[in-house]
This record gives sequence, structure tokens and C-alpha cells, in this order.
Amino acid sequence: MLENLFNRLEEIYPELVELRRDFHMYPELSHEEVETPKKVAAYLTSLGLEVKTQVGGRGVLGYLKGGKPGKTVALRADFDALPIQDEKEVEYKSRIPGVMHACGHDIHTAALLGVAKVLSEVREEVPGTIVFLHQFAEETSPGGAEFMIKDGCLDGVDVIYGAHVMSQQPYSTVSVVEGYASSAQDDFYITIHGRGGHGASPHETVDALVTGSQVVLNLQQIVSRRVNPLKAAAVTVGAFTSGSTTNIIPDSASIKGTVRTYDEGVRKLIQESMEKIVKSTCEAADATYELKYVNDCPSIYNDPTETKRVERVAKSIVGDENVIESDPMMGSEDFAYYQKVIPGTFFIIGGRNEELNATYPHHHPKFDVDERSMKEIGKVFIGTVFDYLENE
Repeated sequence: MLENLFNRLEEIYPELVELRRDFHMYPELSHEEVETPKKVAAYLTSLGLEVKTQVGGRGVLGYLKGGKPGKTVALRADFDALPIQDEKEVEYKSRIPGVMHACGHDIHTAALLGVAKVLSEVREEVPGTIVFLHQFAEETSPGGAEFMIKDGCLDGVDVIYGAHVMSQQPYSTVSVVEGYASSAQDDFYITIHGRGGHGASPHETVDALVTGSQVVLNLQQIVSRRVNPLKAAAVTVGAFTSGSTTNIIPDSASIKGTVRTYDEGVRKLIQESMEKIVKSTCEAADATYELKYVNDCPSIYNDPTETKRVERVAKSIVGDENVIESDPMMGSEDFAYYQKVIPGTFFIIGGRNEELNATYPHHHPKFDVDERSMKEIGKVFIGTVFDYLENE
């Protein structure tokens, strides 16, 4: 049966390309998606599926209820774009100034619509229920996953799978990571208040710039001296702003940055350590401060059983030699929120192809991938769904 479904996916591939290029030409930013969810909902409705719209705000759910009883599987794709000017010279270049699909979400969406079409044609043979979860606003914080979960997108769902195309990974390869697969992302914003004055009279001031510099340096001790060397973490100051000219000691300084961790214990340790360091450094200089620490996206934790399932299925499709057990990435992905509720796994599909000039990194103005990656996503999704429903 799977071979027939894979052949059907090959047959509708031109339709998937058409869908993907339409999404690519008319991208929409996070939390501003209007036409994209309409297109997704209309397509799912045309397949005879039960469809829910405006889930959590702009999300779309499609329900395929099989002809046989069984568990419920969710497949997730995201459909928001980025505020980047498309610089590719292709016929499907973005028509929206300053907005483009620079991360592959158009690929994910079209691929999942293709899976929905193929499986809807054999719904009587499906032993359970499949939820096609189309998420908005993956690129921002707060992201769409949180809102959709609160609105019940996982109600009754037993397991969830997600995929991401990667331009750094060669086409026709699949990579999996068991356990932690992406870092948690937290952001911090520090404002230091001193007492400004003349550069010739520093003793009459509380120098916010110098105090801020000490804070930046002291923050570097968190990972090097407080975090277990066997556990990965990064504390990065991305912006430090203070002062305006040569002979004025500024009365304020602004520091912004990000924290990346895997382990929840390390995540908590870094936040607590940062609060202590900022407090003590400012008190020593007679300065005051404001610290805003934002817990953003948690780490993706891939369920070992489900990761092994995807690995096994992927090997049967692309061959053992093309399935990679990769290292965790320090980037974040709000698929992690779903995994806080139910088991699941998130895998990577290669999209790099030098012949197509599909080599640029994600979030680059010339980003593109081999569109055939949609077939690989679709096949792994289909194979995994049946493996789960028939064996669980």
C-alpha cells in the first residue's frame, strides 16, 4: 500500500510545486497571515476533510477520520514568512516587497497539503485519525504553537511529527536527533541607571557606561564558571548602547542579548545567575538597574521511540546511507511546545542542491531549496503515520 501512496505523491508533485510557488510569491509575515490560511483551509475542504480555522488566531486544522478505529496522529507544518527582500532571480520570486519565505515554510505547507490529498483518497484504509496542523507565526515570540495548543489543537492527539527542510543538508538525505534537538531560547534586556556628568569630573558621577561594561564582562563567567562543562549553553550579548560624545559620562546604558540552553536545570541556573551578577555589579557602582528576562521557546525534546520510528521509516525510503544521526542545533523551534504536551519528534529533510543554486543559508535574501524535498517530507510523513497507527 505504501508504494502506491508514494507513487501517488509522485503523480501530484507538479501540483505541489504550483502550491509552493504560489505561497512563495505571496508570503505573509507572522501574525499577519490572512490569505495563506484561507488557501490552506480551502484546499483541505476540497478534499472532504473536516476543517477548523482561526485556531489560536490564524491556525488551520484538517481532520481525516479513517475507516478503521485507532489512535490520532498530528502532522505539523508552519506557513509564516520573514521580513526580508527576496533577491533570487527566479520566476516565483516574492511579489511582496520586503517579505519572503526565507526558511522553507512554503515547502512545509505544500508538502503537508500533498500528504492530506494522498491520504484522503484512501481514508477508508486509515486505522485512526490524522490531524493536519497548519501553524501560523513560527518565526516570532510568542509563536503560534502556544496559541494553538491553548485553543485545543492537540485535544485527543496521541503523537505529533514535524519536519523542516534545510538548505545546509544535501537533497535526498534525512537527519534525526534523539533527545534534545534544539536549544531553548531566552532573551534579556538590561537598563542601567547611573548619574551622568562631565568627562573631566568622573568622581562626581555614577558611570553607567563603565558599569555596563563590567556587567557584559561578568556575564561571560556564567557559562565558563557556573555551568557544568558537560552541558551546552551560550550567553550572548547582542547589543550594548551608551553615551553619545567624547566628554560626557552617560547616565544610562542598555544591554540586550540571548541565552541558549538544552537542559531545564541549566536554563534556570543561568537566569538566576544573571540576576545575581547584574544586581551585585550595579550595587558595587551605586547604580540602579532594570532586568527583563524573557523565557521564550523551550528545547525540542525528541521522544526516543518516535525518533527511532522515523529513522526506520526514512531508511526504507532514502536508504540507510542517506539517514544521518545529526548533532543538536543551537537554534530554536516552537515545535517544542507541542512536545511539552504529547510525545513527538522533529526531523530534518535535505534541500541543498548546488545545480539549482540552492545553497544559501536560512534567512538569507537568496534562500531557496530543491522543491523535490516536498516529496521526501511527504513520504516520511506517510510512512510514519501508517507505522504508528498500525503498530500502536
